[in-house]
Amino acid sequence: MTPAELSAALGAVVSAAVDAGELPVPAPATVSVERPKQREHGDYATNVALQLAKPAGMPPRAVAELIAARLREVEGVDRVDIAGPGFLNITLAQGSAAGLAAVIVAAGAAYGRGTGLTGTAVNMEFISANPTGPLHLGHTRWAAVGDAIARVLEAAGAKVTREFYINDRGVQMDRFGASLMAAAHGRPIPADGYHGDYIADLAKEVVATVPHILELPEPEQLAEFREQGYALQLADQQRVLDGFRTHFDVWSSERALYDSGAVERGLARLREQGHMYEQDGAVWLRTTDFGDDKDRVLVKADGELTYFTADTAYYVDKRARGFDVCIYLLGADHHGYVNRLRAVAACAGDSDANISVLIGQLVKIVKGGEEVRLSKRAGTIVTLEDFVDMAGVDAVRYTLNRYPVDSPLTLDIDVITRQTSENPVFYVQYAHARISSLLRNAVEMGVDRGESFDPALLGTEQENNLVLALAQFPGVVATAAELYEPHRVARYLEELAGTYHRFYDACRVLPMGDEEPGDLHRARLWLMEATRIVLSNGLDLLGVSAPDRM
Repeated sequence: MTPAELSAALGAVVSAAVDAGELPVPAPATVSVERPKQREHGDYATNVALQLAKPAGMPPRAVAELIAARLREVEGVDRVDIAGPGFLNITLAQGSAAGLAAVIVAAGAAYGRGTGLTGTAVNMEFISANPTGPLHLGHTRWAAVGDAIARVLEAAGAKVTREFYINDRGVQMDRFGASLMAAAHGRPIPADGYHGDYIADLAKEVVATVPHILELPEPEQLAEFREQGYALQLADQQRVLDGFRTHFDVWSSERALYDSGAVERGLARLREQGHMYEQDGAVWLRTTDFGDDKDRVLVKADGELTYFTADTAYYVDKRARGFDVCIYLLGADHHGYVNRLRAVAACAGDSDANISVLIGQLVKIVKGGEEVRLSKRAGTIVTLEDFVDMAGVDAVRYTLNRYPVDSPLTLDIDVITRQTSENPVFYVQYAHARISSLLRNAVEMGVDRGESFDPALLGTEQENNLVLALAQFPGVVATAAELYEPHRVARYLEELAGTYHRFYDACRVLPMGDEEPGDLHRARLWLMEATRIVLSNGLDLLGVSAPDRM
C-alpha cells in the first residue's frame, strides 16, 4: 500500500463515517499521511481526527476511535493505534507496502512524476547575464538551481519554458566594444571597461573573424567589435551552459524586446489598467498601490525609456505568450526587485499566483583552506567553467542544489570532490553504483528476479524501512515543485542511500556458495531494482548522473 493508497483509504473511511452520521461534518477532500519521526510509532501517522474534532463538536480521541475502528478493517492495514490527544499511528500488514517495488519497476523513469501541475504553463527565467564576459560563480548557482526547479516542476506535470534574458542593450555594450577595440590595438583598457585575459583573447577572435576590422573608421570599428564580441561571448556562454547540463528553450534579447514593439504593447497594457500617470513631464507607474516603496518612472521627461520599462514590458510579453506563472531567479543584490516585480504584475491586472521572485544568495569556494577569488581568464572573479574544472559537473550541481537557494554558501572543493561517504554526492551515487554492480552480479550468477514476486517475503525491519523510504519519493517531488525547493530531493536521496546501505549490511540479496537462488533472493532483487530506479530518477531531477560503476 502506497502513501497515496493509504490516504485514499483514510478518505473513504472518513466519508463512510460521515455518511453513517457518526461524524456531523463534511468529509475532507483529502486526508494526508506522513512518516512518524520514531519508528515504533508505526509506518504512517495522520492528524485527521484532530482536524475534524472541533467542527464536529467531539473530543479528538472520540473521533480517532471512530476512524480507527473502520480503518482496522481495511485490507493491508495491520494495526491502528491512538496516541496523545488523537493522532492515529498506522502499521501496515507485512508485505502490504512491499508490493510498491513492482509498481516502481513497472513505472521506471515515470515513478515520482505527478499531475498536480498539469495544464500549468511556467516561464522560468534565470541567469540573465550580460553578454560581456564569462559566467561567474553566482551564475553557476542560478544555472544549477534554476534548472533543477524547472525539472521538478516538469515532474509535477507543468509545462516549463527555460528562458535566458540577454542584457544586450545599454552603455555596458559600448564599454564592452571599446574594451575589445583597445585590446586589439594594444592600448590600455578604459577605466570603466572590462578587464581580464578573456578580453584580449576575445579581441583576437574578433580580428580573426573580421580581418579588416582594424582598418575601419573608429565609429564603425567600435560597433563591429561590439557586435562580433557579443556574438562570440554569447556563444561561449551557451557552450559552457551546455557542458553544465543547463539548456534554455528561449534566448530572449532585450534589444528584440524593443525592436518587436513589445515595449509599446507593454505600456499600452499598463495604461489600460489605469496605473500610469504623468508628473513633472515624466510617465510613472503607480507601483506603491501594490507594495513597492516608491512609484517607478517609465518614460523620463526627455522621452527616454528607463530600464524598468523593459522589465515591465518583458513581464507583460511573457504573459501574452501564454504563461500562467512567471518565475524569476535573481541574484543577492536584487532584493529590491521582489516587491517591484510583484507590483508590475499587479499593475498588469495579475495576482501573486502569476509571479514568483526567488533571491539566490552568494557562494564562496575554498580550496586548501583558502578562499578562491581569482579566475584563470576573468582575473577578478571565479567563473562557472573554473568551478567545474575544479570539482566536476556532478559535484557542483549536486552541492549547489543541496541547500535552500536563499542560504549563503561556502563550499570546500576538497570536501565535495572526496571519494568517501562524507561527501553527499559520492554517497548517493555510490549507492546507485553499488546496486548496479549487484544486479550485474545477479545476471552473471544466473539469478533472474522473474516476472513477479511475493511481497509478503519482504518483512524484515530493514526491508520495510527501505520500501517506506521509496514510497516517499512522489511526495518529496510534489513538495519540491510546490515550494520551488529542489534541495528537498537531494536531502531525500541521502536518506534513501543511508536506508539502502543499512539494508545491504543486514540482508543478503544473492545466494552464497552452493546455495540455490530462492524466492527471497528474487524478491530482494525486485526491491534492489526499485531502489536503483528511484535513486536514478532523483539524481536526474538535479541534473546529476547516476553512474553504474565507481
